[in-house]
Amino acid sequence: MRMLAAVIYVAAMIAANMSIAYFGPTSAPINAFLFIGFDLAMRDWLQGEFKTGEMVSLIVCASIITYVTVPGSERIAVASAVAFLLAASCDFASFTVAGGPWLRRSSISNLVGAAVDSLVFTTIAFGAVMPDIILLQFCAKVAGASIWSLALDKVRAR
Repeated sequence: MRMLAAVIYVAAMIAANMSIAYFGPTSAPINAFLFIGFDLAMRDWLQGEFKTGEMVSLIVCASIITYVTVPGSERIAVASAVAFLLAASCDFASFTVAGGPWLRRSSISNLVGAAVDSLVFTTIAFGAVMPDIILLQFCAKVAGASIWSLALDKVRAR
């Protein structure tokens, strides 16, 4: 189950990269809701399943995989890898230090991860600070992560 969850986690990042590379910045908010929101919540779930070293290794490996899986879109690939690495690391750290039940910790870390990912990805991928796209991405990531966190919390409870 752990390995399948890890593969799904990485696959969501690949799907996110491919959709941005194909559809461009206008697809970013939808992409953020569907894929990145899932990825933020799944990273929190995986943190409960993996040891710290394993989780750090997964984040680094997933960052590398996100870079190599977007052929012909180097700027998107770099933006994704850097944003993923920074956002997942900040998400990991905030989830680790946040207190309380899993869902509360996940909600806090998702806010942090969504903020970092939205700012870093958009700025690198499109070469400019685009406040409207950043804000839409942030809101979509938080909404998507909230829904996915609720679903994963139910799975965890079983």
